[in-house]
Amino acid sequence: MAVAAFKGLFNSKFDGNKMTERKSSGRRRVFVQTETGSVLGIELDRSDNAHTVKRKLQIALNVPIEERSLIFGDVVLKNDLSTVRNDSPLLLTKNFMHRSSSTPCLSPTGKDMQQRDQSGPIEILVCSDHFSRIRKLVREIVEAMKFGIDPIPVCGGLGGAYYFRDCQGENCAIVKPTDEEPYAPNNPKGFVGKALGQPGLKRSVRVGETGFREVAAYLLDYDHFANVPSTALVKVTHSIFNVNGEVNGTKQQERKEFSKIASLQQFIPHDFDASDYGTSSFPVAAVHKIGILDIRILNTDRHAGNLLVRKIDGGGGLDQAELVPIDHGLCLPENLEDPYFEWIHWPQASIPFSEDELEYISHLDPFRDSELLRMELPMIREACLRVLVVCTIFLKEAAISGLCLAEIGEMMSREFRGQQEEPSELEFICIEARRLLEERNMLSDNVRAVENEFQFEIDCEEESDITCNLEKKLAPQACWPLGGNIRNPLSKVEENVEECTEEDGNIIPPRSDEYAFTAQEKAPTVPRLSMSMKNVSIGDKSWKHENVMQKNGYLSGTSSGNRSVNEQFAGSTRFVKLADMSEEEWVQYLENFQHLVHLAFSNRKSASVGQRQRQRLGTSCQF
Repeated sequence: MAVAAFKGLFNSKFDGNKMTERKSSGRRRVFVQTETGSVLGIELDRSDNAHTVKRKLQIALNVPIEERSLIFGDVVLKNDLSTVRNDSPLLLTKNFMHRSSSTPCLSPTGKDMQQRDQSGPIEILVCSDHFSRIRKLVREIVEAMKFGIDPIPVCGGLGGAYYFRDCQGENCAIVKPTDEEPYAPNNPKGFVGKALGQPGLKRSVRVGETGFREVAAYLLDYDHFANVPSTALVKVTHSIFNVNGEVNGTKQQERKEFSKIASLQQFIPHDFDASDYGTSSFPVAAVHKIGILDIRILNTDRHAGNLLVRKIDGGGGLDQAELVPIDHGLCLPENLEDPYFEWIHWPQASIPFSEDELEYISHLDPFRDSELLRMELPMIREACLRVLVVCTIFLKEAAISGLCLAEIGEMMSREFRGQQEEPSELEFICIEARRLLEERNMLSDNVRAVENEFQFEIDCEEESDITCNLEKKLAPQACWPLGGNIRNPLSKVEENVEECTEEDGNIIPPRSDEYAFTAQEKAPTVPRLSMSMKNVSIGDKSWKHENVMQKNGYLSGTSSGNRSVNEQFAGSTRFVKLADMSEEEWVQYLENFQHLVHLAFSNRKSASVGQRQRQRLGTSCQF
């Protein structure tokens, strides 16, 4: 896709933000969550700012607000709250630079909540037309709660989860509070120790942020293609929820109502999960559709336990069974992670895509997907959306090149060699795309430095001529340029490269028609890029830095057990990190990435054809 097309899509993004600001200018309601999981619904006036919101929270919940910031996704809110949409969740968290353990953070009491939070028992956050089924489900649950049908805790899993029931006492929804996730403050199963917003089970998925990822997977499952159950982000109030001991360590003696932000997903009755039965008999189409979704969202936790199986019409075989994917809280990480695809070695994954599946993939638009998530989940981080874009482009190019689901999954998965974990083929392509971007930026900086030096020469010569003419009129002396000898304009090129600062990111790179620097010319010319990309040097050094101390404190040339690729690249500008690029750099990066992906698949296809020809030739020579 051309750069102009990318720019047009990003411009539409900014227009969407402006629309959001106009809609958010009036009276709105937000749900503020503290680090310990306490939640309060607050009505915002036009005069409200971050300080007044924190003050209201302090009065209502008796929580400290000193050295704490109000967070909305990637944004630290200050005076302007115009970007906050109605029913949005906010997070009150400690400032990273001023941590203090001297001030306790108290949990709310039921009395405080009843006095100050007038919202209903279940409120859908950022509600839209996409959640019509959830709205009906919520009405059924609220009606059942009026009749005393309370939810029940789920025993399995690492985090807190609850079955909410309908008026018949049947499970109809599963609710997972964000502050009861693994490592979260109110985890009921002993997995505590971190505040909301800190790295969780996966380094690229923060504690308290798996809930909106569950919703994102549902929103991205267009036309119920992969069969993801209806899911929404809610604020729910009930006494069943877990709140760990107060500051003095004593447990709550009586059940009080607590409000929490949680994901609410429709409960799907099922016969068993994929771990309870042989997987070879599952329908090919069902496996393909779930795999396509997992690749798009870079699911790092697709194991057999989160694939529910429903027998259709009570048949004995599973060739007509229905697969239901659940538990998508570890998808859309902020950086490229090593995915886990349970289906990667299933026989169905090695069968080519059908025409309907190829058509579905061809109509996927990662930029439209990003806009949808920005509108429905305004708290989502931009880094997650960039991972979505990269993985969707990779999927589309792979499908065009004729790769099957298993081949795509293998190219996205990392390998262990010895005691080291190596980047996947997808990550190597991303690393190379970033190297090309940095080389282009460096070239642009050098050209600008040369142009400035030439301009300096011209200015000096003009000033020198004027001075010489004046001196000639005043006295017959030899003319010398002011300031002594003029330096060679190229002599500062290397110096300017070493003196690059953060301001260099604002420099506009040259157009491709001005300078003969393109991704095609800089990309390595190898017969099989998809395999030999791992041997490509990244800049002057390969990705394995010999005996160099990284910021994480390890010597990369020494053996210290299995270290992830994230640790090996810690502090390096060539790590596959997508969030640190400007919008302009991101557009150029995607152009490099798409070219390299296309080249990788073309070379892979050519190598495969050549191998088949050699096999046929070897067979014919035997006769």
